[in-house]
Amino acid sequence: MSHDFRFSISAGAPRTATEWRELARKAEDLGFSTLSVPDHLGSYMAPLIALTSAAEATQNLRIATLVLSNDFRHPAFLHKEAATLDLLSDGRLELGIGAGWQSSDYEKAGISMDRAGLRIERLAETITVVKGLFAEGPFDFSGQHYDVKNLIGEPKCIQKPHPPIIIAGGGQKILSLAAREADIVGLNANLYAGVIDKRAGPTATQSATDLKLDWIRKAADKRFEDIEIQTRVHVAAVTENPDGLADLMAPALGIGPEEALSSPHVLAGSVRQCIETLLSWQERWGISYIGISEDALDEFVPVVETLVDT
Repeated sequence: MSHDFRFSISAGAPRTATEWRELARKAEDLGFSTLSVPDHLGSYMAPLIALTSAAEATQNLRIATLVLSNDFRHPAFLHKEAATLDLLSDGRLELGIGAGWQSSDYEKAGISMDRAGLRIERLAETITVVKGLFAEGPFDFSGQHYDVKNLIGEPKCIQKPHPPIIIAGGGQKILSLAAREADIVGLNANLYAGVIDKRAGPTATQSATDLKLDWIRKAADKRFEDIEIQTRVHVAAVTENPDGLADLMAPALGIGPEEALSSPHVLAGSVRQCIETLLSWQERWGISYIGISEDALDEFVPVVETLVDT
């Protein structure tokens, strides 16, 4: 089935409780469906705590972890935190879980960063454990990385069978896992290098995205039509000079300006051009869930108003 457009704001910079709650209420009032918080060290708030505060300040705004790094939490405790947050938010949580990608998080915390394939294997086990704990009755699991013994998943969450699960990525293995297991599949550049630099750009082009959708369709099989496709827009700007913006940013991404502007991770142009771009993404790739940074919140209100009402 086709999914309606909806938009999320990514935030998480430290601020007072009053300022944070005001941002959440503003996003809700302006028609954004979701507030998301990333999971990194450095100048970010802790996602689960920040989202609890945002949920308390709003009525309908959904809250999303985008995304929690699997290596930082045992899945049994992740389930308890997620179920608690879904319960306390009256069923508004979207649970984003990833394999971990930012090398500085691992380095600064003294956590060993294993190869990507191994991190994805652990993530796959976590998804099995979390879903098992969201289900009824005691759950047992014995895997290569985790063991859970006769555990009843509590508290019981509001959303059934569980909060929507988001898995995002840019490589075939992670996107195939997402296609099989997630309710929302997030498209991103392939961040195998552990940083965002010139190696990321070529994996974020139109042709690269075509390939990603092929991987997702193949792995999802019959459930593909039920999956919501999300993209994280890293550069979002309402401007009358998108070409000038592309000229500035493209070299850092290792691609040409035209390739940068056509990427589903860049949304730049007039309000009309941005709307037309989003409609083309929906037609070509099925993208309907758009994530932008909080600094673009105000300028994208006309785009949100137009497409959310479509």
